[in-house]
Amino acid sequence: MLGALLALLYFDYSVEKYFHLAGVGLLLLMLFLLPLATREVGQLFVAERVQPYRILAVMGSGLLAIHAFLTQFPRFRPIAASTLAFIIVVTMILAAIRRASARESEQAITRMAGTVLAMLYLGGLAWFLIAIRVKHSEHHGFQGSTQAVVMILLVVKFTDIGAYFGGRSFGKHKLIPWLSPGKTWEGLICGLATAGLVGVLCVLIWPRALSTLNWPKAFLFGVVIGGVGQAGDLLESLMKRDAQVKDSGSLIPGFGGLLDVIDSPLLAAPAAYLLFSLF
Repeated sequence: MLGALLALLYFDYSVEKYFHLAGVGLLLLMLFLLPLATREVGQLFVAERVQPYRILAVMGSGLLAIHAFLTQFPRFRPIAASTLAFIIVVTMILAAIRRASARESEQAITRMAGTVLAMLYLGGLAWFLIAIRVKHSEHHGFQGSTQAVVMILLVVKFTDIGAYFGGRSFGKHKLIPWLSPGKTWEGLICGLATAGLVGVLCVLIWPRALSTLNWPKAFLFGVVIGGVGQAGDLLESLMKRDAQVKDSGSLIPGFGGLLDVIDSPLLAAPAAYLLFSLF
């Protein structure tokens, strides 16, 4: 799985290098993952008697990913905001029409809300990741790149690694025992420190692609994104605890469901987009 991801990201980098079209590989990856992840979100919702229309949620998520990809084109930017609102509203309206077509009014609100929430939880967060990849400043600000996306993935995952080994070595004080008994404050601190160091390392490896980040900014970026990623883990734990399931699915042996793998990077993407814009 890791090899396939790296190959796709290299394809993404190569397409931009030779054809000047950013984010193709990442868009393809999101269009492949979003339907699978939407299915798992739907299963979590069903446990609480909220049944989203999964096909509509997948359609909306895919359209949001495509919308983010199109923001790299100057001709699309003037209508980007109105198009984004249109996708969200139309998805909600189609969910209402779908319920009305069955001549049933019961659970209409929960079906509509569940569909829009599933779309935004996945497609909305994926929008930020793709937007980071295709972002281009007209001045001397941040320029999107494959390396920026890889940096986010590395920071988030090394936060988990640092937190795991730090917790095993020094963990004494539980972070939120009723929600995630394995997490400790000591592990969190070690994870955030690891994330900051990985951020600095990424800037050293890719100084041109990440030219807007100096060492202090890179360390701060790593700490913030690592912290948001941990919050994403806790958010999914909250959802799974509510649905009374251990994993979001069984798609990935040894890890659980797809959501168990992609929740942290997706939740970190909006914060990364903001930081890159500020830096």
